[in-house]
Amino acid sequence: MELWYTENHTENVKFSIKVDRQLMTMQSEFQRIDIFESNEFGRILTLDGYLMVTEKDEYIYHEMITHVPMATNPDIKNVLVVGGGDGGTVRELCRYSTIEKIDLVEIDRMVVDACREYLPSLACSLDDKRVTIHYEDGMRFVRNAPDNKYDLIIVDSTDPFGVGEGLFTKEFYGNCCRSLTEEGILVNQHESTFYDSYANSMKRAHSRIKDFFSTALVYQAHIPTYPSGHWLFGFASKKYDPRADLNAEWWNSLGLVTKYYNTILHKGCFAIPNNVRNTLRETYK
Repeated sequence: MELWYTENHTENVKFSIKVDRQLMTMQSEFQRIDIFESNEFGRILTLDGYLMVTEKDEYIYHEMITHVPMATNPDIKNVLVVGGGDGGTVRELCRYSTIEKIDLVEIDRMVVDACREYLPSLACSLDDKRVTIHYEDGMRFVRNAPDNKYDLIIVDSTDPFGVGEGLFTKEFYGNCCRSLTEEGILVNQHESTFYDSYANSMKRAHSRIKDFFSTALVYQAHIPTYPSGHWLFGFASKKYDPRADLNAEWWNSLGLVTKYYNTILHKGCFAIPNNVRNTLRETYK
């Protein structure tokens, strides 16, 4: 008997991965959590039936959401990660000895526990002494955060529904701006423009972010298991332009070994195609 994990990307498009077995399933207070074992993509984490990460291609997402801001401002010391209970973003941040403090805000403790047990390659840095895990709602945490506290906020959220819906609101982005320093950077996963439902979410988020930051850009990566494979990230800052302010010499001097990100790609990933450019011109709040 063959077992397949299938996700509906739209009403007319399905994406399937053959799985060998289901390693665990549980229902938390917030969502259903499943982890599968597959031959092609390794272990797969899904939340409420939506694919979050696979062992085979997670590095693309986590490197791009982390190293782009870090290579733009080498002076980042204090970081907030909202979401990201799998630990992949924290893992990449912990590769920088220059970072002093990382607050990870994850609403669902059971996600972290599941990833510690079944996805240790992602969760391996959650016990780093610089990391503090806060099990609470990210929107509420940022609302109560002090002004000018963080050098970098990474919003490593699910899609804008369910537990992740509040992380795409104007209130949330405004509070992120307030709690960032004057040199602060906000990076968020920004959906895709290929399918209409994802494009609408991206346009709405981008329009709201632009209200608070002098620099608000979109950059891209190819992530095979995400809807359409073409995924976007948002970069916003009060001071930095990641295209002009890339500190390639500093970043390359660190000797970090990456599978996807490099400083040549850093510049190129902001050269977005016309279909994305045209979609951004149609932003709304």
